[in-house]
Amino acid sequence: MPMQDFATDRENALPLRLVTPEDLDATLSGLPEGARRWAEAQGFKAGAGAVLALPDAAGGLWGALVGLGDDRAQARSRFVAAGAASKLPEGVYALDPATAPDLARETALGWLLESYRFDRYAKQSAPKARLVAPDGIDAERLRAIAAGEALTRDLINTPAADMGPAELQAAAEALAGEFGATIETTPAEELIARDLPLIHAVGRAAATDRAPRLIDMRWGESGPTLTLVGKGVCFDTGGLNLKPGASMGLMKKDMGGAATVLGLARMIMALGLKIRLRVLIPAVENSVSADAFRPGDILASRKGLSVEVNNTDAEGRLVLADALALGAEEEPDLMISMATLTGAARVAVGPDLAPFYTDADDDAAAIARAAARVADPVWRMPFHAPYESMIEPGIADLDNAPSGGMAGSITAALFLRRFAEPVRYAHFDIYGWNPKPAPARPKGGVGMGARALFEAMPELLGLG
Repeated sequence: MPMQDFATDRENALPLRLVTPEDLDATLSGLPEGARRWAEAQGFKAGAGAVLALPDAAGGLWGALVGLGDDRAQARSRFVAAGAASKLPEGVYALDPATAPDLARETALGWLLESYRFDRYAKQSAPKARLVAPDGIDAERLRAIAAGEALTRDLINTPAADMGPAELQAAAEALAGEFGATIETTPAEELIARDLPLIHAVGRAAATDRAPRLIDMRWGESGPTLTLVGKGVCFDTGGLNLKPGASMGLMKKDMGGAATVLGLARMIMALGLKIRLRVLIPAVENSVSADAFRPGDILASRKGLSVEVNNTDAEGRLVLADALALGAEEEPDLMISMATLTGAARVAVGPDLAPFYTDADDDAAAIARAAARVADPVWRMPFHAPYESMIEPGIADLDNAPSGGMAGSITAALFLRRFAEPVRYAHFDIYGWNPKPAPARPKGGVGMGARALFEAMPELLGLG
């Protein structure tokens, strides 16, 4: 569902003060006497996420305090103040004009993100506290970012019965229509003829109405070229290497890479970045049937590299391989893939960090700086060349699932790099799911790395 917008009734907005324990006394001393006494009587200590509504002299609502916690608490959480949106009484609030610009911007974006509710299947009440866009921030930019994140969350949260390859294609077409992009989809029956054999192999076991396809969207007429490739495995049974039930429960999110690149594309198009954008999404369902691809099969690829299948549950890198090879043929200035690719990445960095790979130190530094500015944490991982031998089985050019279980995220990234070469390339091995609620990040589907990349675009692509 769309997130709330900023409120416009600035003149009647209630004061909202963000407070740390260190500056609590100074903040209290500046309040009206009744509000100050109330805060003291309630024992407000400005702990992280603490919220206190303050009365006016007539017993109505004067405003509110929101605790940020001490430095340690702030380091352990993002969007601390945004949680107030779901805790405060109904009303329109305005941040203290003295709020630091970075904090005001983070709070404003977090307020929009906190208002997200996935209500397709059950009614959910939205927060009733609204925020006026703080002075000095780019409200339009924050709206675009929040809308892109809402799209990503909606797509991931939708169960596979209602978000198969056809529905993912429809979502991409709707986005293209909204912003005047062009879109072409290669259907299952044309995948082999168009030399996309890996996409076909992974998706061919699915039901006819869930057949594999490649979605190809383009937007923009001038500027540097950017190609985004998103893994669109709408449900992953594991194929003939069937997942256990506990591992299959969240596989509706296995198209999280596709959802994230569509959300990022929406941000780019909504704000009219001067680039030429291409989005490639191999959309499949990894199913089990008589036609399923098998362990031990050796598959052809668009790149001309043969791939031995040692695990049909390592299918994401296969569909991405053909899409990356196709994208590389146009030699874009930058190509980025995003995928819910490996459990190894989750073991390495957990669900909160987006690990990424790039050979370009300058790109890595730009992404890391941008991530810190927008509270979208990332962590660089190595394209470790000595592990290349692990993905070379001998019987074929490449192995889709090296035995032993070591360095699983790295070997997957090395596999993908073979198909992206020689293009300047970055790969994100994301989780796409928030396992427990946090301010501005409810439990469920979530974008990872998209805001960091969007913030980094001017530096990555040399935009003015």
